[in-house]
Amino acid sequence: AERHDLDVDMHVDESDDGNVRTLEMVAEATIARGWQGRVTAGHVCSLSAADEDYASRVIARCAEAEMTIVSNPATNLVIQGRGDRGLVRRGLTRIKEFRAAGVNVCLGQDDISDAYYPYGRNNMLEVAFLASHLLWMTMRPEMETLYDMVTTRAARAMGLAQHALEPGAPANLVVLEAPSVLEAFREHAAPLAVVSHGRLVDAARMKALAAA
Repeated sequence: AERHDLDVDMHVDESDDGNVRTLEMVAEATIARGWQGRVTAGHVCSLSAADEDYASRVIARCAEAEMTIVSNPATNLVIQGRGDRGLVRRGLTRIKEFRAAGVNVCLGQDDISDAYYPYGRNNMLEVAFLASHLLWMTMRPEMETLYDMVTTRAARAMGLAQHALEPGAPANLVVLEAPSVLEAFREHAAPLAVVSHGRLVDAARMKALAAA
């Protein structure tokens, strides 16, 4: 990344083992190499199994490194915790703690109809809907936070500029037939319209591609 002046995006610590501590190494390397704001770590499930003191320390280092953390609720829920008996862990990383520390956190759909997760269909409203259950984020302000995590927070992770409804911004948008974020999550239906680079995408063609 240094040699080619590129950002870094890694799957890190996708494990139930709280002693797997690669995330700490990534944060330390990010700070040491001056790569703040240019590193994204996905999954980081091991942190949910680590003790509180260690987790707090690593989260603080991730904040110092200006990292982005991407949680993948659907895949982590299906894969993590399979070896548990009795109290079965949900598998998600410490999303609320990362957010409280000022870390950019977003949600992802890691797998699209594959061996890891057979139901994936790249519907980020569905991902946020699932996260709402897993994280007990069902109050209206919390829903708005989840919505940010699949829109503006994700855009920030990808380095997209002017990712907002404002004059002069690129005309790339998804139009939902929903009066509120609550209703958007409740239905997670197909978009009413999609505009790409100022052009309305053919809805019939979108439907045909989705069915293919």
